[in-house]
Amino acid sequence: MLPMKKLNFLLLIFALSIASSLRAQQGPYLEALYDVQVTPNQIYGVNATILPVLFQMSNEAQPQPLIMDIYEPVGDDNDARPVMLVFHTGNFLPFPQNNGTGGTLRDSTVVEVCRRLAQRGYVAASVDYRLGWNPVDPSQDIRKFFLINAAYRGVQDARTAVRYMRKLAVDGGNPYKIDPDKVGLWGIGTGGYITAAVATLDEYAEVVIPKFLINLGAGPVPMVIQQVNGNIFGTSVGIVPPGYPVLPAGDTLCYPNHVTYNDGTTISSDISMVVNNGGALGDISWIDEVTVPWVSFHVPTDPFAPYTTGTLTVPGTGDPADPSDDFAVVEVSGSYDIQARLSELGINNLFANIPEGVLDYSEVADSRNDGSEGLFPFPTGQIADSAPWDFYAPDNPNVPPNPPPNPVRARMYWDTIMAYVGPRACIALELNCNFSGSSVKMLDASELNLKLTPNPAAHDVLVSADPEYAIRSIELFDVNGRLLRSFFNVNNNQFNLPREGASPGIYFLRLRFEEGVAVQKLVFE
Repeated sequence: MLPMKKLNFLLLIFALSIASSLRAQQGPYLEALYDVQVTPNQIYGVNATILPVLFQMSNEAQPQPLIMDIYEPVGDDNDARPVMLVFHTGNFLPFPQNNGTGGTLRDSTVVEVCRRLAQRGYVAASVDYRLGWNPVDPSQDIRKFFLINAAYRGVQDARTAVRYMRKLAVDGGNPYKIDPDKVGLWGIGTGGYITAAVATLDEYAEVVIPKFLINLGAGPVPMVIQQVNGNIFGTSVGIVPPGYPVLPAGDTLCYPNHVTYNDGTTISSDISMVVNNGGALGDISWIDEVTVPWVSFHVPTDPFAPYTTGTLTVPGTGDPADPSDDFAVVEVSGSYDIQARLSELGINNLFANIPEGVLDYSEVADSRNDGSEGLFPFPTGQIADSAPWDFYAPDNPNVPPNPPPNPVRARMYWDTIMAYVGPRACIALELNCNFSGSSVKMLDASELNLKLTPNPAAHDVLVSADPEYAIRSIELFDVNGRLLRSFFNVNNNQFNLPREGASPGIYFLRLRFEEGVAVQKLVFE
């Protein structure tokens, strides 16, 4: 146990550092300020899915409603909110056929990031997209063919979602109060492949390259054919010709959605920034001078999505005892090579405008990223730990046999991720964030009648203040000042703080009130 004099000094230094960090990053888009309202199952389009054919429920593609859950802040006064569309993982297969714990728009991880974005003032949408390929087809060429087609449909759906939000804003009364000129994409796992392609694919010719050709008996043909699959924006009809694999001639594979506004003006599919957690880019040549600003998070030892340039491997498609047996698809470029190319072109140079003193963990990222601004590597020391930000929470709709780690570790990663993205999104989306913040009042715990009961504690702790002082949020730090856990939207003068496996030792709580901030010491026995 630390001596009392040293402990009191540590508490003072901690309180001062907390106040400093609040001044450095306070305000909308940089900290959690708002309650969140969720509008589920919003249909953003209808397009053709081949899943019924693959599951032998139909002999042709069927129309599928495309849905999103929309998260918005409650209590803000902004009539021009930025939009972030978030895309889940899942290997383009439904759960549980994807042999994973994710694969839906309500994965615990996706819900976490959407809520955090909405708490900061964004309209965030968890976007579902079309799935479908056959990982057990005896022909490797057919497996590869349909997987690439699935990724292409994901790109079309993402751009359809962008146009849907813009059309809502212009022709639909703008129910979510968005700014149609401030739209970003965030991809997690498989979603990272989608967002990377949306950020870089400018024309159909870019997918007609040797790695995306296949021999179906009459010589090499593109895996993706515009007349068959529709254009890269999903705004043209795609019809199956005779001799096409699996699907019947005349089948429709793409229906256009939200092509024009009511006045006939073409709706743009453009975005202003992209974020990827894992995933990769189909081909590094797709990056050019007009690519949007980009932030990447990646585990360098990811065995499935390469960190540099290597072969995309689909997990869970081979011998469970031998990961090297998983289906190897095509060469792709991961976050390291993406960001190196962006650096060559100066795409992310605008992030150099983040003022000093902003708590965004740039020093950590820069110590690992070889000078690529926008790249945050997460070395974990575990070869199979490809997504340390992923987790399974009790409200996850999927019930896997081997759930990922509990949320405490994953949320620590999200604390860092949100801090790093926050100021960069402010700049890329031109959100006019107040990086300097304002003075934060440090509150006297005795004036609030602030209590931790019991303290020291063996289990959970009741945090309480006088009824007129509502706690907005609580953050738990260890003795070294590392943020371990955040509890947003408390909005009550009492809160039961769960121990959740915290080791014995000294901790600090940062409690936010409308009137300011208080810091309290907590001891777990």
